[in-house]
Amino acid sequence: MTLQVPIGDTLRAVFGPPKKAKLLDSSPRSRVWQVEFGGERAIVKQITDAGDNRYGAPERFAREVAGLRLAARGPVGPRVLGADPDGCVMVLEYLDDLGRTDDWMPGHAEALARLHALTGPADATELPAWRPPSEADADSFLALATTLGVPIPPGAPDELAALLTRLDPAGRYALLHGDPCPGNDLRTVDGVRFVDFEQAALGDGLVELAYFRVAFPTCWCAMSVTGAPLAEVEAVYASTWRTLTGQATDTEAGIADACAGWLIRGDALVERAHRDQADQLARVPVADFTWGPVSARERLVHRLDVVAATTSEPLHELAILARRLHHHLLKTWPTLQPLPGPETRPW
Repeated sequence: MTLQVPIGDTLRAVFGPPKKAKLLDSSPRSRVWQVEFGGERAIVKQITDAGDNRYGAPERFAREVAGLRLAARGPVGPRVLGADPDGCVMVLEYLDDLGRTDDWMPGHAEALARLHALTGPADATELPAWRPPSEADADSFLALATTLGVPIPPGAPDELAALLTRLDPAGRYALLHGDPCPGNDLRTVDGVRFVDFEQAALGDGLVELAYFRVAFPTCWCAMSVTGAPLAEVEAVYASTWRTLTGQATDTEAGIADACAGWLIRGDALVERAHRDQADQLARVPVADFTWGPVSARERLVHRLDVVAATTSEPLHELAILARRLHHHLLKTWPTLQPLPGPETRPW
């Protein structure tokens, strides 16, 4: 498919006409081209109204431009060379991706920490706050246990209520990518850079470091990271954060909370086009459904296993409930498969 590169008069006056345009693969929420302006490569990205039920194109455009401009402090993303808000079009620095490497996770974690360390309270008005799980998410998780006939420990509802309070992003100003998944990271000669900041927000960086434990919950390519590789990436993140900010991270308790938060989000079982439409956890007992190479039940089993193993005291009874649900799902659907490891990353 070929589409005309949407360079209007404002951008054309700055860059001239685009040449050697090549339409690249992208999500339904955007169109992306590699072009040349004056013999120099650049990226043109247009945000569209498709594929997102919560935010329209103008809001996602504004968030991405704001997120990229903050990330340029690092730099941990491509520079914004030009922007046309009326057309939701941006011209971005071209980044030369060095391609696949098997040992990609430490660099990803280091770049994530550098990204999170770029902002603080002075940037509070630059981006929206991260959207935490809600009471409806907690209620849906408890309803899932009831539907499956799994006993709920008496303290679990109160633990969930307290968890929602701890996950409130108020007073936390780390620059969050919003979707820091394999494929949204490029390995360049200057280190890992992130792209696609449409969901950029401010909050607690540990909710994104937790991606490694809970198998990248907003990504189609769910992967299981455990053992020494997991310990390494979390140590790399903590060390980088400490070097840049002078602050230690309460990594274990914070990641445990973040993992529990991702567990109770039914929308983290489906791609963005299907979020904010239905109670996805309520679908699990009656039908399995796929997103990418693994199913919703397989994603859920992995997240339950992670939370079941937590030793964080505020999550004691939630861990018991997660253990019971994990056992029940595997007993009921014994053909569910473990998630693939990070070595399966296809790019």
